[in-house]
Amino acid sequence: MSLNLRKTRTDSAAIEALPAASSTAIEARVGGVDWTTVHADLDAQGWAIAPRLLTHAEADLIAGLYHREQGFRSHVIMARHGFGRGAYKYFSYPLPLLIQALRTAAYPHLVPIANQWHERMGKDARFPPHHAAFLERCHQAGQTRPTPLLLEYAPEDYNCLHRDLYGEHVFPIQIAILLDQPGEDFEGGEFVMTEQRPRMQTRAMVLPLKKGDAAIFAVNSRPMKGVRGDYQVKLNHGVSKLHAGKRRTLGVIFHDAA
Repeated sequence: MSLNLRKTRTDSAAIEALPAASSTAIEARVGGVDWTTVHADLDAQGWAIAPRLLTHAEADLIAGLYHREQGFRSHVIMARHGFGRGAYKYFSYPLPLLIQALRTAAYPHLVPIANQWHERMGKDARFPPHHAAFLERCHQAGQTRPTPLLLEYAPEDYNCLHRDLYGEHVFPIQIAILLDQPGEDFEGGEFVMTEQRPRMQTRAMVLPLKKGDAAIFAVNSRPMKGVRGDYQVKLNHGVSKLHAGKRRTLGVIFHDAA
């Protein structure tokens, strides 16, 4: 299958217009997700897919933000830290309005299952119904740095299996949205998760993402029903080696970093 390796042309005026034009639309799109199925899939396997959460135009414009200097608080080269190969940038506050709207709108839909998971795993923490209240809890504990990020991979790049834990207060579910089309813009680069079950072999899972699709998945651990009740399983996520093209991802993490 041939790749479309043409560089995406990003109009700066269109980028600036994107938040105002799309923040309301993304709120409506988030509201239209089949959250009953998402909750069931998260319970069954630790991940779910929300198809077409971003339009292709939105995905292109968000990906185009990566090479701008302003709007980010840090730039991480993975190889320098043993994280893999590739790079990512953390957004600074204030977030682009579309990303802020996505973060704020998705959180209330995930709170019920997050609280159920904590109850089943015997964890004391419960999450408030609105994201602003949870961020206030993070900030009072010194977790004040925003965590939404853009990742970019080139050929031979990959992301080692990991968990996005940034402090004491961790929301147990996060979102990653693919911004390029597999088979057209890149080859390889599958989103991979592993589940470490006590006294059992590790299970590997490849999430079937297309451009604009959102992977909704466990950050660290989730409950699993056993013969003697619920127990915890640990999950990691990463990206397999990219063979050709370019792959960009928007990561939406709901807790802030210390």
